Amino acid sequence: MEQVSAVLLDIDGVLTVSWKPLPGAVEAVGRLRDAGTPLALLTNTTSRTRASIATVLARAGFPVTADDIFTAPAVTAAHLTEHFPGARCLLINSGDIHEDFEGVALVDPDGDVAPDVVVVGGAGPEFGYEALNRAFAHLQKGARLVAMHRNLYWRTEVGLQLDTGAFLLGLERAARVEAEVTGKPAAPFFAAALAHLGVDASRTLMVGDDIESDVLAAQRNGLTGVLVRTGKYQPETHRAATGTPDHVLDSVADLSALVERLGR
Repeated sequence: MEQVSAVLLDIDGVLTVSWKPLPGAVEAVGRLRDAGTPLALLTNTTSRTRASIATVLARAGFPVTADDIFTAPAVTAAHLTEHFPGARCLLINSGDIHEDFEGVALVDPDGDVAPDVVVVGGAGPEFGYEALNRAFAHLQKGARLVAMHRNLYWRTEVGLQLDTGAFLLGLERAARVEAEVTGKPAAPFFAAALAHLGVDASRTLMVGDDIESDVLAAQRNGLTGVLVRTGKYQPETHRAATGTPDHVLDSVADLSALVERLGR
């Protein structure tokens, strides 16, 4: 590729695990800032708003603000506003993201109003039988299904934990519908970040720990993919992937060396 003009970074598993910085991550982002390299953080995290994420990262020492962060909830809210204007939406999600859903008509999950769209966010205690069965009933009656992502699991300080994809597959199969996915690996998610930075995909790196949703999805959209062996990375998943990453690093701490090498 030509000299790197921008870097897109996943957060969970690349910069942090359970919101604690991974070794060398703060320094890696700092070096990008010092070099004047435009960057954006793309995350399928659905438990926090952009402002909340920025606050947590800044307290940990990362030189970022809310303007640098693109979240699946924020992108989903924009998608709903554009493609389902005025629709009544049932949100199933773990975490309070209502601030990023301003302008979207959310219905009371225990109320009598039937939703036009079932919106599935990040998995957690809210993904119990009652909630999923209620969503299934609405889908059978014609409601549309929108998912912020379809990740099967994510890495926490206590190990891998089930995520939305494990439940979404069942809903799709049972209701005979296919979800519209708005977060990674959806092409508009990457496009929004590139447009915000005003850069070309061919000169931009996407750094992630999910080989399919982060790295190979980015490569299909013209970016250069960088897989890190942290977070949810597993050798068996790497071997069974549908493609080959452009670059593989032990961690984001090695990113500066890669950017410098590509620049030469």
